[in-house]
Amino acid sequence: MNDQRVSRPPGLRAWLGLLATLGPVLLVAMDGSVLFLAMPKVTEALSPSADQALWILDVYGFAVGSLLVAFGGIGDRYGRLRLLMIGVAVFGVASAGAALAPGPELLIAFRALMGVAGATLLPSALAVLSELFTDRRRRARAIGIFAAAFAAGFAIGPFVGGQLLSRFWWGSVFLINLPVVLLFLVLAPFLLREVRTVRSGRVDALSVLLSAAGLLLTIYAIKHAAAEGPTAATAAAGVAGVVGLGWFARRQRRLKHPLIDFSLFHDRVFTVAIITGLLPLAAWSATAYLAGVHLQSVQGLPVLDAALLTIPGAAVLTVTCVVTPALVGRIGRRAALITCHFCVAAGLLLLLPLSADASAGTGWYIASTIVAGLGYGISFSVVADTAVAAVPPERAGSAAALAETGNEIGNALGIALLGSLATLLFRLQGPDLADTLNETLRIPGLAPEVIGDAKAAFVTGLHVVAATAGALHIALGVLALRWIPKSSPGTGDAGEEHLVEATGGESGGVR
Repeated sequence: MNDQRVSRPPGLRAWLGLLATLGPVLLVAMDGSVLFLAMPKVTEALSPSADQALWILDVYGFAVGSLLVAFGGIGDRYGRLRLLMIGVAVFGVASAGAALAPGPELLIAFRALMGVAGATLLPSALAVLSELFTDRRRRARAIGIFAAAFAAGFAIGPFVGGQLLSRFWWGSVFLINLPVVLLFLVLAPFLLREVRTVRSGRVDALSVLLSAAGLLLTIYAIKHAAAEGPTAATAAAGVAGVVGLGWFARRQRRLKHPLIDFSLFHDRVFTVAIITGLLPLAAWSATAYLAGVHLQSVQGLPVLDAALLTIPGAAVLTVTCVVTPALVGRIGRRAALITCHFCVAAGLLLLLPLSADASAGTGWYIASTIVAGLGYGISFSVVADTAVAAVPPERAGSAAALAETGNEIGNALGIALLGSLATLLFRLQGPDLADTLNETLRIPGLAPEVIGDAKAAFVTGLHVVAATAGALHIALGVLALRWIPKSSPGTGDAGEEHLVEATGGESGGVR
């Protein structure tokens, strides 16, 4: 990249600016997983229905993923620091609203608002960092730290949630955001600089509406049908959602400046990279949530003990994310992508020995999180770089935006689709007293046989989800073996400069 600015070593202000920016980034990632161990407490306090419980978990990820690209473009035009400040402020207000929500409907609404605010943060924060670090190599290092913080946020979310719930009420998992938000709003005007980029074209509002509405209507239909059975209203919502997504896809092909450049998927390496960003997050979110329910509601562990059991997997994931770039320099991205999928598959299959027996299972859970954590860490580290390296430099911004969007949508889809599969199996095989295991166990006077049947039905759903996700990862690993040549544009080192340019540099932030 031909950087026209004078490259100089970053001073203390730049590193303090990076540190300040990492706070909101950590919160955005952490709030995607902080409820995984909290849902039994939320269910006890608010009594959501089965599909409401899934919306509480995944509406945040859908809001972030569906608006990420649009807010990247808005920040380019109206100021990224300004958008970042507004987004952090709204994120704090929405967090307070979620913590104090008196019912599931308001909690879903505030979680959605948190997602909208979160979508403003990631591309704007990356672009602001590009102004702090004008030297390409140091900018790449700062972006690597940024990515590691994002991965760590996902990994430590369940642990943080469990720690808070062991001492406070369920709303504390949202109130913890407020000190970080306030500190950032105080420090950002002194440590960060405004960034604008003049870009051709405009954000197509209809495309944003079609993508968000189509996705949410389709997912609503799937979850409602899984939880309560098919109805005419559910079918109508599903059809409307599919039509909206189809209209969105056709519209992108006609626009001069589309939100998503579908022609990028003509490259097989790029396609594998994007799926690698989506599928591991889907598997991780679904199994982390279901395993958290298993630890508390099947094995009967206190929430603090369940939180402590997440530490080994979180540590492996975070360390792997940090060391993977150096490892990729030795083995190449192709080998890393293949290793990612087979590690995740092996880790997921280690959940199959879990049973409804309350006296066993923690060892298998820890082993599963450690082995799968290797794959998840690799995925966080190599997806964006591989996707960017697989396309021409002038399309690097679109590739990076799609990679980041794939991560967020994957996190939400895991809960929505795989979580709905588990809900469906529980409804079909459970004692038919309530839609979820936690709701069933709260019914007074249950016979031990009924409790055993409910737990067994839940474990069956967990097994099917783990086996399904594991099989998909094996299939994608085989696909990577076949589709990615041993030497290709997406498996060498050429992507580093493109990635820096896509996430900052002269052309602006991820969008």
